[in-house]
Amino acid sequence: MEVNKILSADVLDIVFDGRNKDYGAYDLRKTYSKRMTYALVGTALLLALAFLGSFLASSLKNNDDKTEMIVQDVQLEEVKTEEPKNEPPPPPPPPKPEPPKVEMAKFTPPKIVKDEEVKEDEKPPEVEKLEETKIGTINQEGIKDEGIVAPPASDEGKGVVEAPKKVEEDWDKTFTKVEIESEYPGGTSAWQRYLNKSLRYPQDAIDNEVQGTVVVQFIVDKEGVVSNVEAISGPEELRDEAARVIKKSGKWTPAVQNGRQVKSYKKQPITFRLEVE
Repeated sequence: MEVNKILSADVLDIVFDGRNKDYGAYDLRKTYSKRMTYALVGTALLLALAFLGSFLASSLKNNDDKTEMIVQDVQLEEVKTEEPKNEPPPPPPPPKPEPPKVEMAKFTPPKIVKDEEVKEDEKPPEVEKLEETKIGTINQEGIKDEGIVAPPASDEGKGVVEAPKKVEEDWDKTFTKVEIESEYPGGTSAWQRYLNKSLRYPQDAIDNEVQGTVVVQFIVDKEGVVSNVEAISGPEELRDEAARVIKKSGKWTPAVQNGRQVKSYKKQPITFRLEVE
């Protein structure tokens, strides 16, 4: 910039001398004062509007408070209640029947006196009359006392009642339900090892992709010997192999009932499953 123009030039023109004034920074700095004026004017207008709105709102509220409320009296209709009807009182309960009088004989304490000194009413009653007569403090006529039941003649007068005889358990029968079921020796883990070692998947079942669970029923006697082996459910192609494995399983641990080893039925499931490649 020439020297004679520097004194009269604006500071912004001096700063951007020889630079691209079309760049946004030059325009922003040049219009800074104008934008600041617009911002201040706009802020002042917003504050004035806010103040005016608050003033109007308070004025309207004061007007609402001065509004009188009109309360109208409401006449309630008189509710007529029905007078209770005079119902007759319930009839009194019937009198309880008096218990029948039981024939009673006066108890006379024994005394050792002469025969001529004993009055007629003080003589003790005869033993035959006392069998069906109640002993009391007075003599009274009435029905026979049936509350005393003599022991049966078969007891020979001893009044002994025999307790019911204890039914002995038939320990030789085959139990269907027991307290502790029979199991393969060694438990579940030993049973799985035996199956993995002994089970042979039938070739027909493999070819036809047959798989499933076969339930085998058999009897385990008191010594643990297996008998009456029968496959009762499951695919037909797998039943013979499941029965064969049970028959070859050896002795089992017998079932227990009331602390005794007993002969019992056992149902053992065997699962056949094809490996998926």
